[in-house]
Amino acid sequence: MVTKLYVKMKTFIKENCLSLFIILLAFVVFNFPLPYYIDATGGTLDISSKITVHQGYDSKGSFHLAYVTEFHANLATLIMAWFHPNWDILKMEEVVYENETEEDVYFRDRMMLKEGTQSAILLAYQKASKHVEVVNQKLYVVFVDVDADTELKVGDEIVSVNGKMISSKAELDDFIQAASSFDSLSVMVRRDDKEIVRKATIREEDGRKLIGIMLSEQLELDMDPELTFSFAESETGPSGGLMLALSIYNSLIFEDLSYGKKIVGTGTIDMNGHVGSIGGVKYKLAGAVKKKADLFFVPNGENYDEAMKEKEKHHYDIELVGVDTFDEALAYLRGWQGGKK
Repeated sequence: MVTKLYVKMKTFIKENCLSLFIILLAFVVFNFPLPYYIDATGGTLDISSKITVHQGYDSKGSFHLAYVTEFHANLATLIMAWFHPNWDILKMEEVVYENETEEDVYFRDRMMLKEGTQSAILLAYQKASKHVEVVNQKLYVVFVDVDADTELKVGDEIVSVNGKMISSKAELDDFIQAASSFDSLSVMVRRDDKEIVRKATIREEDGRKLIGIMLSEQLELDMDPELTFSFAESETGPSGGLMLALSIYNSLIFEDLSYGKKIVGTGTIDMNGHVGSIGGVKYKLAGAVKKKADLFFVPNGENYDEAMKEKEKHHYDIELVGVDTFDEALAYLRGWQGGKK
Protein backbone atom coordinates (compact mmCIF):
# COMPACT_ATOMS: atom_id res chain seq x y z
CA MET A 1 0.00 0.00 0.00
CA VAL A 2 2.83 2.38 0.88
CA THR A 3 4.51 1.51 -2.43
CA LYS A 4 1.32 2.30 -4.40
CA LEU A 5 0.95 5.66 -2.59
CA TYR A 6 4.58 6.51 -3.33
CA VAL A 7 4.10 5.67 -7.03
CA LYS A 8 0.94 7.81 -7.20
CA MET A 9 2.69 10.77 -5.58
CA LYS A 10 5.69 10.42 -7.85
CA THR A 11 3.44 10.28 -10.91
CA PHE A 12 1.44 13.30 -9.73
CA ILE A 13 4.58 15.37 -9.15
CA LYS A 14 6.02 14.36 -12.53
CA GLU A 15 2.82 15.26 -14.37
CA ASN A 16 2.34 18.56 -12.53
CA CYS A 17 5.94 19.65 -11.89
CA LEU A 18 5.54 22.92 -13.83
CA SER A 19 2.37 23.89 -11.97
CA LEU A 20 3.92 22.98 -8.62
CA PHE A 21 7.01 25.02 -9.46
CA ILE A 22 4.87 28.05 -10.34
CA ILE A 23 2.92 27.71 -7.10
CA LEU A 24 6.14 27.48 -5.09
CA LEU A 25 7.64 30.45 -6.92
CA ALA A 26 4.50 32.51 -6.33
CA PHE A 27 4.58 31.63 -2.63
CA VAL A 28 8.19 32.82 -2.36
CA VAL A 29 7.54 36.00 -4.40
CA PHE A 30 4.53 37.06 -2.36
CA ASN A 31 5.36 35.75 1.11
CA PHE A 32 9.11 35.62 1.71
CA PRO A 33 10.10 38.83 3.55
CA LEU A 34 13.14 40.80 2.44
CA PRO A 35 15.29 43.16 4.56
CA TYR A 36 13.42 46.18 3.24
CA TYR A 37 10.32 48.21 4.05
CA ILE A 38 8.20 50.26 1.65
CA ASP A 39 6.57 53.61 2.41
CA ALA A 40 3.60 54.53 0.26
CA THR A 41 0.74 57.02 0.06
CA GLY A 42 -1.20 56.94 3.28
CA GLY A 43 -4.74 57.87 4.19
CA THR A 44 -6.87 59.52 6.85
CA LEU A 45 -8.57 58.21 9.96
CA ASP A 46 -11.73 59.84 11.32
CA ILE A 47 -10.98 60.49 14.99
CA SER A 48 -14.65 60.20 15.96
CA SER A 49 -14.41 56.49 15.12
CA LYS A 50 -11.65 56.08 17.69
CA ILE A 51 -12.42 58.58 20.45
CA THR A 52 -15.79 59.32 22.06
CA VAL A 53 -16.44 62.12 24.54
CA HIS A 54 -19.54 61.06 26.45
CA GLN A 55 -22.25 63.74 26.31
CA GLY A 56 -19.91 65.76 24.10
CA TYR A 57 -20.93 68.15 21.32
CA ASP A 58 -21.35 66.87 17.77
CA SER A 59 -19.44 68.27 14.80
CA LYS A 60 -20.86 69.05 11.38
CA GLY A 61 -17.44 68.37 9.90
CA SER A 62 -14.70 65.96 10.91
CA PHE A 63 -11.15 65.83 12.25
CA HIS A 64 -8.80 63.20 10.84
CA LEU A 65 -5.37 61.76 11.55
CA ALA A 66 -3.06 61.40 8.56
CA TYR A 67 -1.02 58.23 8.34
CA VAL A 68 1.70 56.60 6.23
CA THR A 69 1.24 53.20 4.63
CA GLU A 70 4.34 51.17 5.52
CA PHE A 71 4.81 47.47 4.96
CA HIS A 72 7.49 44.79 4.98
CA ALA A 73 8.68 44.21 1.41
CA ASN A 74 8.59 40.95 -0.49
CA LEU A 75 10.03 40.37 -3.94
CA ALA A 76 6.83 41.38 -5.72
CA THR A 77 6.29 44.64 -3.83
CA LEU A 78 10.00 45.48 -4.02
CA ILE A 79 9.88 45.26 -7.82
CA MET A 80 6.72 47.37 -7.86
CA ALA A 81 8.39 49.99 -5.64
CA TRP A 82 11.29 50.38 -8.08
CA PHE A 83 8.83 51.57 -10.73
CA HIS A 84 6.18 53.30 -8.61
CA PRO A 85 6.83 57.10 -8.40
CA ASN A 86 5.19 57.44 -4.97
CA TRP A 87 6.67 54.38 -3.26
CA ASP A 88 10.00 54.56 -1.43
CA ILE A 89 12.22 51.66 -0.40
CA LEU A 90 13.76 51.73 3.08
CA LYS A 91 16.49 49.45 4.36
CA MET A 92 15.67 47.37 7.42
CA GLU A 93 18.10 49.37 9.59
CA GLU A 94 16.22 52.59 8.76
CA VAL A 95 13.13 51.18 10.46
CA VAL A 96 14.50 48.66 12.97
CA TYR A 97 17.63 49.69 14.84
CA GLU A 98 20.64 47.40 15.18
CA ASN A 99 19.95 46.23 18.71
CA GLU A 100 16.17 45.83 18.59
CA THR A 101 13.56 43.54 17.11
CA GLU A 102 10.42 44.30 15.15
CA GLU A 103 8.52 43.47 18.35
CA ASP A 104 10.52 46.18 20.17
CA VAL A 105 9.62 48.71 17.47
CA TYR A 106 5.95 47.77 17.70
CA PHE A 107 5.99 48.08 21.51
CA ARG A 108 7.62 51.52 21.32
CA ASP A 109 5.19 52.80 18.70
CA ARG A 110 2.16 51.52 20.61
CA MET A 111 3.39 53.16 23.81
CA MET A 112 4.02 56.41 21.93
CA LEU A 113 0.48 56.30 20.57
CA LYS A 114 -0.89 55.92 24.09
CA GLU A 115 1.37 58.68 25.43
CA GLY A 116 0.40 61.03 22.61
CA THR A 117 -3.29 60.30 23.17
CA GLN A 118 -3.01 60.95 26.90
CA SER A 119 -1.16 64.25 26.30
CA ALA A 120 -3.86 65.29 23.82
CA ILE A 121 -6.64 64.48 26.31
CA LEU A 122 -4.92 66.35 29.14
CA LEU A 123 -4.31 69.43 26.98
CA ALA A 124 -7.78 69.52 25.41
CA TYR A 125 -9.59 69.20 28.75
CA GLN A 126 -7.45 71.91 30.34
CA LYS A 127 -8.00 74.27 27.39
CA ALA A 128 -11.75 73.61 27.54
CA SER A 129 -11.76 74.19 31.33
CA LYS A 130 -13.01 70.67 32.00
CA HIS A 131 -12.02 68.45 34.90
CA VAL A 132 -8.95 66.28 34.25
CA GLU A 133 -6.53 64.85 36.80
CA VAL A 134 -3.54 62.53 36.63
CA VAL A 135 -4.25 59.78 39.17
CA ASN A 136 -1.41 57.43 38.27
CA GLN A 137 1.77 57.56 36.22
CA LYS A 138 4.15 54.86 35.03
CA LEU A 139 7.45 54.96 33.19
CA TYR A 140 8.50 52.37 30.59
CA VAL A 141 11.73 51.71 28.69
CA VAL A 142 10.91 51.81 24.96
CA PHE A 143 14.41 51.91 23.47
CA VAL A 144 17.95 51.00 24.57
CA ASP A 145 20.88 52.53 22.70
CA VAL A 146 23.39 50.07 21.27
CA ASP A 147 26.19 51.87 23.16
CA ALA A 148 24.38 51.94 26.50
CA ASP A 149 26.08 50.15 29.39
CA THR A 150 22.93 48.78 30.97
CA GLU A 151 20.96 45.65 31.83
CA LEU A 152 17.66 47.41 31.15
CA LYS A 153 15.42 46.05 28.39
CA VAL A 154 12.58 47.36 26.27
CA GLY A 155 9.34 46.83 28.18
CA ASP A 156 10.80 47.35 31.65
CA GLU A 157 8.70 49.53 33.96
CA ILE A 158 10.96 51.81 36.03
CA VAL A 159 10.09 51.64 39.73
CA SER A 160 13.02 53.24 41.56
CA VAL A 161 16.67 54.29 41.13
CA ASN A 162 19.08 53.76 44.01
CA GLY A 163 16.03 53.37 46.25
CA LYS A 164 14.31 56.59 45.14
CA MET A 165 10.86 56.16 43.61
CA ILE A 166 10.72 57.41 40.01
CA SER A 167 7.54 57.94 37.95
CA SER A 168 8.40 60.54 35.30
CA LYS A 169 11.05 61.35 32.71
CA ALA A 170 11.81 64.62 34.50
CA GLU A 171 12.42 62.87 37.84
CA LEU A 172 14.79 60.36 36.27
CA ASP A 173 16.65 63.04 34.32
CA ASP A 174 17.06 65.20 37.45
CA PHE A 175 18.46 62.19 39.31
CA ILE A 176 20.94 61.39 36.53
CA GLN A 177 22.11 64.99 36.14
CA ALA A 178 22.78 65.21 39.89
CA ALA A 179 24.92 62.03 39.83
CA SER A 180 28.49 61.66 38.59
CA SER A 181 29.56 60.39 35.20
CA PHE A 182 30.35 56.65 35.15
CA ASP A 183 28.29 56.05 38.29
CA SER A 184 26.52 52.69 38.25
CA LEU A 185 22.85 53.01 39.15
CA SER A 186 20.71 50.31 40.72
CA VAL A 187 17.40 50.46 38.86
CA MET A 188 14.46 48.50 40.17
CA VAL A 189 12.12 47.53 37.35
CA ARG A 190 8.96 45.52 36.95
CA ARG A 191 9.55 42.83 34.32
CA ASP A 192 7.22 39.87 33.68
CA ASP A 193 5.24 40.82 36.82
CA LYS A 194 8.35 40.58 38.99
CA GLU A 195 10.40 43.36 40.58
CA ILE A 196 14.11 42.97 39.90
CA VAL A 197 17.16 45.22 40.16
CA ARG A 198 19.24 45.96 37.06
CA LYS A 199 22.33 48.12 36.52
CA ALA A 200 22.75 51.19 34.31
CA THR A 201 25.94 53.23 33.97
CA ILE A 202 25.91 56.99 33.42
CA ARG A 203 27.86 58.40 30.50
CA GLU A 204 28.26 61.94 29.20
CA GLU A 205 27.34 63.03 25.69
CA ASP A 206 27.22 66.60 24.34
CA GLY A 207 27.48 67.97 27.85
CA ARG A 208 24.59 65.94 29.26
CA LYS A 209 24.57 62.82 31.40
CA LEU A 210 22.49 59.90 30.26
CA ILE A 211 22.13 56.13 30.52
CA GLY A 212 21.21 55.54 26.87
CA ILE A 213 17.51 54.71 27.06
CA MET A 214 14.26 56.21 25.74
CA LEU A 215 11.26 56.33 28.03
CA SER A 216 7.50 56.63 27.69
CA GLU A 217 5.24 58.06 30.38
CA GLN A 218 1.88 56.35 30.68
CA LEU A 219 -0.84 58.28 32.51
CA GLU A 220 -4.07 57.22 34.13
CA LEU A 221 -6.51 60.12 33.91
CA ASP A 222 -9.72 60.98 35.74
CA MET A 223 -11.95 63.05 33.43
CA ASP A 224 -15.34 64.71 33.45
CA PRO A 225 -17.01 64.24 31.03
CA GLU A 226 -15.79 60.71 30.48
CA LEU A 227 -13.89 59.76 27.35
CA THR A 228 -13.16 56.40 25.76
CA PHE A 229 -10.74 55.60 22.99
CA SER A 230 -9.98 52.48 21.01
CA PHE A 231 -7.24 52.04 18.43
CA ALA A 232 -6.61 48.95 16.34
CA GLU A 233 -3.51 46.88 17.04
CA SER A 234 -2.03 48.04 13.72
CA GLU A 235 -2.37 51.74 14.64
CA THR A 236 0.79 53.09 16.28
CA GLY A 237 2.93 56.19 16.78
CA PRO A 238 2.55 59.65 18.34
CA SER A 239 2.13 61.75 15.19
CA GLY A 240 -1.64 62.18 15.57
CA GLY A 241 -1.38 64.12 18.84
CA LEU A 242 -2.29 67.55 17.45
CA MET A 243 -5.38 66.31 15.61
CA LEU A 244 -6.50 64.24 18.60
CA ALA A 245 -6.29 67.33 20.82
CA LEU A 246 -8.25 69.44 18.31
CA SER A 247 -10.97 66.82 17.91
CA ILE A 248 -11.37 66.26 21.66
CA TYR A 249 -11.42 70.00 22.34
CA ASN A 250 -14.07 70.50 19.66
CA SER A 251 -16.25 67.86 21.37
CA LEU A 252 -15.92 69.63 24.72
CA ILE A 253 -17.04 73.11 23.64
CA PHE A 254 -20.34 74.42 22.25
CA GLU A 255 -18.61 76.13 19.33
CA ASP A 256 -18.03 73.88 16.28
CA LEU A 257 -14.64 74.62 14.77
CA SER A 258 -15.02 72.13 11.92
CA TYR A 259 -17.52 74.23 9.93
CA GLY A 260 -18.74 71.10 8.14
CA LYS A 261 -15.33 70.54 6.53
CA LYS A 262 -12.86 67.67 6.49
CA ILE A 263 -9.83 68.75 8.53
CA VAL A 264 -6.74 66.56 8.39
CA GLY A 265 -3.30 67.00 9.91
CA THR A 266 -0.25 65.57 11.58
CA GLY A 267 2.16 66.48 14.38
CA THR A 268 2.93 65.33 17.90
CA ILE A 269 1.64 67.27 20.90
CA ASP A 270 2.97 67.67 24.44
CA MET A 271 1.15 68.68 27.60
CA ASN A 272 2.11 72.33 27.06
CA GLY A 273 0.62 72.40 23.57
CA HIS A 274 3.83 72.39 21.55
CA VAL A 275 3.54 70.71 18.15
CA GLY A 276 6.45 68.41 17.26
CA SER A 277 7.80 67.32 13.89
CA ILE A 278 7.03 63.94 12.37
CA GLY A 279 8.10 61.70 9.49
CA GLY A 280 6.42 60.79 6.23
CA VAL A 281 4.90 64.19 5.49
CA LYS A 282 4.66 63.70 1.73
CA TYR A 283 2.80 60.40 2.09
CA LYS A 284 0.40 61.88 4.65
CA LEU A 285 -0.31 64.95 2.52
CA ALA A 286 -0.88 62.77 -0.54
CA GLY A 287 -3.30 60.63 1.46
CA ALA A 288 -5.19 63.70 2.69
CA VAL A 289 -5.54 65.00 -0.87
CA LYS A 290 -6.68 61.58 -2.08
CA LYS A 291 -9.38 61.61 0.62
CA LYS A 292 -10.46 65.13 -0.46
CA ALA A 293 -9.50 66.98 2.72
CA ASP A 294 -10.18 70.72 2.87
CA LEU A 295 -7.39 71.68 5.28
CA PHE A 296 -4.08 70.08 6.30
CA PHE A 297 -2.25 71.06 9.49
CA VAL A 298 1.49 70.35 9.58
CA PRO A 299 4.30 71.27 12.01
CA ASN A 300 6.21 74.39 11.02
CA GLY A 301 9.83 74.11 9.86
CA GLU A 302 11.13 71.23 7.75
CA ASN A 303 7.75 69.45 7.77
CA TYR A 304 5.94 72.50 6.42
CA ASP A 305 8.65 73.18 3.83
CA GLU A 306 8.47 69.58 2.58
CA ALA A 307 4.67 69.66 2.45
CA MET A 308 4.62 72.94 0.54
CA LYS A 309 7.16 71.58 -1.95
CA GLU A 310 4.93 68.55 -2.53
CA LYS A 311 1.83 70.70 -2.86
CA GLU A 312 3.44 72.88 -5.51
CA LYS A 313 5.03 69.93 -7.31
CA HIS A 314 1.75 68.02 -7.65
CA HIS A 315 -0.60 71.05 -7.75
CA TYR A 316 -2.57 69.76 -4.79
CA ASP A 317 -5.88 71.54 -4.17
CA ILE A 318 -5.74 71.76 -0.38
CA GLU A 319 -5.20 74.49 2.19
CA LEU A 320 -1.86 73.90 3.91
CA VAL A 321 -1.25 75.43 7.35
CA GLY A 322 1.96 75.27 9.40
CA VAL A 323 1.68 75.58 13.20
CA ASP A 324 4.00 75.51 16.19
CA THR A 325 1.38 75.21 18.92
CA PHE A 326 -2.13 73.96 19.64
CA ASP A 327 -3.24 77.55 20.26
CA GLU A 328 -2.07 78.57 16.76
CA ALA A 329 -4.17 75.80 15.23
CA LEU A 330 -7.21 76.90 17.26
CA ALA A 331 -6.73 80.53 16.24
CA TYR A 332 -6.51 79.53 12.59
CA LEU A 333 -9.71 77.50 12.76
CA ARG A 334 -11.60 80.31 14.46
CA GLY A 335 -10.53 82.71 11.70
CA TRP A 336 -10.90 80.18 8.90
CA GLN A 337 -14.66 79.56 9.12
CA GLY A 338 -14.60 76.69 6.68
CA GLY A 339 -12.46 78.37 4.07
CA LYS A 340 -14.16 81.81 4.29
CA LYS A 341 -11.07 83.68 5.44
